[in-house]
Amino acid sequence: METTLPLAQTVANPFTHRRSPARLWEGAFRWAIRLGAYAVLLAAACIFLQIGIKGGQTVFTSHWPFVNVAFFTEKPSTLYVFDWQGQKLELSDPQFRAFQAKHPGVDLQPETYAHSAGGILPCIVGTALLVAGSMTIALFLGVASAIYLSEYSRPSAALRVIRLAIMNLAGVPSIVFGLFGAALFVTYFQWNVSLLAGWFTLAFMVLPVVITSSEEALKAVPQGFREASLALGATKWQTIRTNVLPYAIPGILTSSILGIARVAGETAPILFTAAYVVRDNYPWEVDKWTDFFFQPVQALPYHIYVVSSKIPQNAYTERMQYGTAFVFLGLVLLISLGSVLLRLRLREKLKW
Repeated sequence: METTLPLAQTVANPFTHRRSPARLWEGAFRWAIRLGAYAVLLAAACIFLQIGIKGGQTVFTSHWPFVNVAFFTEKPSTLYVFDWQGQKLELSDPQFRAFQAKHPGVDLQPETYAHSAGGILPCIVGTALLVAGSMTIALFLGVASAIYLSEYSRPSAALRVIRLAIMNLAGVPSIVFGLFGAALFVTYFQWNVSLLAGWFTLAFMVLPVVITSSEEALKAVPQGFREASLALGATKWQTIRTNVLPYAIPGILTSSILGIARVAGETAPILFTAAYVVRDNYPWEVDKWTDFFFQPVQALPYHIYVVSSKIPQNAYTERMQYGTAFVFLGLVLLISLGSVLLRLRLREKLKW
């Protein structure tokens, strides 16, 4: 004879969601993390929005060609502000000198604002040169090191020490690399503050990231590719060069994207090894081509640092600050976008 339990004595479903202090704390912690992430995203959006609005007012104009051409084609200069026949004139240093030449003997009594006129062409050129040179060095040394660690090295205590050193170098602050570059390249090698010293300092700074990412990309290539190539009589280097490295290039380009963003945005290494506040000539304006590598440059992050902290702040310097930051973010975005598109194109071609 079957018996049924009273309703009050029915066994509860063990999978039913039940409240408990642990679940409440877990839910609160999950919401705290979510709100924290949203707060960070909101703060970043506000920063980029402010740079976009105020920087756009400097970079773009309301008349043809709708771009402040002088901002992209001229060198930074001092701004002269003075009253002339009931009008308030704002002239850069070359414009003011030309105005004085047309009106000799007139005491204009201008107010001067350093680094608040002209443009940022030398800074754009210097940033592009620093990124191109340092990433070339970092990719060459980083990929070569990754090939050795992934393809040629054997497990040993020395190899573990090398990997630990690479991991530790990835966490070293950029200012330490700047001091290292100033001591080794600027002082010991007597390269002085130059493009070459900046290249090697920035390259060594991003080298741990490049090595780690490149090694992981090489390890991701199937082992069968290597075995098939070796079975057909290819040498070790021929196998790496033709059957491994081409398929690892998309992953290696990922490390280059990370390296570009860091190289272009660092100020301390550039400050100690490569940049001057004011540079009248471009690096290629030299008597001998070899002098090109030993010329200092201007750079966008260092220019932002100078106009934001080293000169008196006013409405005129604010225009230069936000305009330079706007162009700097756009330049980094374009370089990174180009690397991403190249990586995607190579990934489509190289599939297994």
